[in-house]
Amino acid sequence: MKKHLISLTLYLFFICSIHSAIAQTTQKPRFKAIAIAEIGGGHALFDVAAKVWLNKLAADSNFTIDYISDTKSINKDFLKQYQLFIQLDYPPYPWEKDAQDAFEDYIKNGRGGWIGFHHPTLLGVFDGYPMWQWYSGFMGDIEFKRHIPGGTAAKLTVEDSANPVMKGIPVSFTTKDEWYIYNKSPRENVHVLASIDETSYNPPKDVKMGDHPVIWTNEHVKAKNIYIAMGHFPELFDDGNYTTLVRNAIFWAIRKNQEVKIQDKVRE
Repeated sequence: MKKHLISLTLYLFFICSIHSAIAQTTQKPRFKAIAIAEIGGGHALFDVAAKVWLNKLAADSNFTIDYISDTKSINKDFLKQYQLFIQLDYPPYPWEKDAQDAFEDYIKNGRGGWIGFHHPTLLGVFDGYPMWQWYSGFMGDIEFKRHIPGGTAAKLTVEDSANPVMKGIPVSFTTKDEWYIYNKSPRENVHVLASIDETSYNPPKDVKMGDHPVIWTNEHVKAKNIYIAMGHFPELFDDGNYTTLVRNAIFWAIRKNQEVKIQDKVRE
């Protein structure tokens, strides 16, 4: 009798283990992300490295991520599938009109979170496309003027260490990128999380802006959002500070919508 009980116990344990394993492999993803990235161009190597890193994070953290290379498929129904929109070095042009309208709705009404890397602030008139005025407002009412070709290293200073996106990031650290220069600082229209000290450029460069934010969030829309200026070099994904920043940004951006401060700061 005792032998039968032991056998039955082992059998039930085996069955439960199988069911547990099946449940884990079929567990519903925590969220779905869509990432848009250019094919080719000067940012191709960064985008490839980003995809490798993001795919591993998605597998390890139980979320799914899809990729597109243009805006043709973007509309309101398409975006309903996703809780996070990642803009990997994709500029604010050329966007289909339906895609623009859907994206604005997604951000203004908090349909999901957003993270943009580097290229989203290439704002102006490019390749015959007019500047997307709403997007300029979303990025802090700025316009792109120039950049540092080839890049340079610079010291970043964290301005809001209490923000969850900056958790685990040192108060100051050095990184390299092709820093963008705008017609003005976006500071008065966004909440700055980190800025660079232009006197720390190594090698020194004359391309400067003065007050130079490089990581920020716009608190005048419902969607949680983070812009990260660094996004040119694939080696960024070998930098622990950078990967910590990106990981933090992803899991912060999918949380509950933020309280909107002054909506008209982002132009209609």
